[in-house]
Amino acid sequence: MLTPERHQLILSLLKEKEVVHIQELVEATGASESTIRRDLSELEEQMQLRRVHGGAASVQNKIEEPTITEKAVKHKAEKIAIARYAASLVKEKDSIFIDAGTTTFQMLPYLPDGNIVVVTNGVDIALQLVRRFTKTYLIGGELKAATLSMVGREAIKTLSQFRFDKCFLGMNGIDKLHGLTTPDPEEAYVKQLALQYSDQAYVLGDSRKFSRVTFAKVGDLDQVTVITDDGLDQTEQQEYARLTTLKVVKP
Repeated sequence: MLTPERHQLILSLLKEKEVVHIQELVEATGASESTIRRDLSELEEQMQLRRVHGGAASVQNKIEEPTITEKAVKHKAEKIAIARYAASLVKEKDSIFIDAGTTTFQMLPYLPDGNIVVVTNGVDIALQLVRRFTKTYLIGGELKAATLSMVGREAIKTLSQFRFDKCFLGMNGIDKLHGLTTPDPEEAYVKQLALQYSDQAYVLGDSRKFSRVTFAKVGDLDQVTVITDDGLDQTEQQEYARLTTLKVVKP
């Protein structure tokens, strides 16, 4: 396979999977590991991908944010496994905050049927909870169409009136150096407040969110427990486990 063909195949795999490991590329191209590493370096210099430990990730603008429809169809098995475990942490009589997002949405079928109170900024989440006869508060504010989340001054004002046993947050970026990030500063502030007002804070993020940085910082890794899938290699798991409480679940 010629170099341009390998480069095109690498970029095609990245477009499909967002993160690929070196061994995957070796098997897909038939090239040696050293050749693949050289390819990744060249493509990174061309700003067509970014190198991460053990592989490469697609380049994403720091303020770019996929819509809820785009995110809902990606990595669903991993999201369900993460969400099922997160829901198991909710106990009867808990007051919890559930952040808008496609992974947090997957928690809903697994929540206990008992006496819990949920506050959310996710319109779709609130609608599903009401159908389950769960006591639900949807915070006010401006409805952000792309993520179906409530943001802005009224959202902050409403949220500041509550206190939570636990909060469950979605996140776009989870990084060793830059911590927890999301593209929209207004959504970041809602997440910050939920984190601040909760006794225990959990971030639900599949392994493709790691080593990714977006525009607005939400918090530091040591403020939360991160629930993720088993897509990180052992070295990465150990590195992140030194910075945060890491719970790994299998799809």
